[in-house]
Amino acid sequence: MIRTVYIEDMDHLYELLNEQEFRSDLKRNRNLFVYRGQPDASFKLTTSLARNCKDKQKVLEPCMLRNFTKYAVLEEPSIENSVWRQMIFGQHHGLPTRLLDWSFSPLIALHFSCTEGDLEDMEKRDSVVWRTDIHELHDLLPDKYKAISAKYNTTVFSVDMLTEACESLDMYDKDMGSSAMLMIEPPSVDVRIVNQYSFFSVIPTDMHNIEGFLDEHTDKTVRYIIKKEIRWQIRDMLDHQNVSERIVYPGLDGLSKWLGRHYYVR
Repeated sequence: MIRTVYIEDMDHLYELLNEQEFRSDLKRNRNLFVYRGQPDASFKLTTSLARNCKDKQKVLEPCMLRNFTKYAVLEEPSIENSVWRQMIFGQHHGLPTRLLDWSFSPLIALHFSCTEGDLEDMEKRDSVVWRTDIHELHDLLPDKYKAISAKYNTTVFSVDMLTEACESLDMYDKDMGSSAMLMIEPPSVDVRIVNQYSFFSVIPTDMHNIEGFLDEHTDKTVRYIIKKEIRWQIRDMLDHQNVSERIVYPGLDGLSKWLGRHYYVR
């Protein structure tokens, strides 16, 4: 079930930012929630591959990955060895893929929720932060995937673990159907991935309604609606916490985006 929570003032942020439960076995506060921020609350959870290729994604995905690899291998030779590396490296550089990106940090998700390409839109629409639980997703996986995760004592897959479990896109789609999806932690091929605390869910092509899947199969998924009246206040709070384009996109591009927004006149 998806629960909707409205964040109408800064006090309501507390639930989102302080969700770690005390674990008596560790005597520490931990969770395995991941977060995804979107600048418009009406946006659906969908992959860039689905938006780009629509009902042709199953046919066109291998073509895109094959051609991407043909040219990108000069920069990153390791992608020839794994379709999952091709996909992650492509996603990192803007290639439409079946990956849906999440962050382990709610602050990073808030950054993407409270940032607009056109800053005039900040006060025009509510935004959203999605939260889901890796444990719940892991419990839905087929047995062979659970066995591999148990072998490595983790619920989050690496590229090598996924390669061990599944040798092709067709096999992954057959294994998952429309009732499971796997969460993967990408290799640290770039500082951006590290700074964004990135995770990806690998969406099977038969899962046409991601939100419907989460609503039916999970109990801890939350949709936090950020009211438009406080988006600028949250944005300024994030800047004060050093969560900005300068950190999320290390380099001169991120620096320029941050400075442009920092000096934006409302």
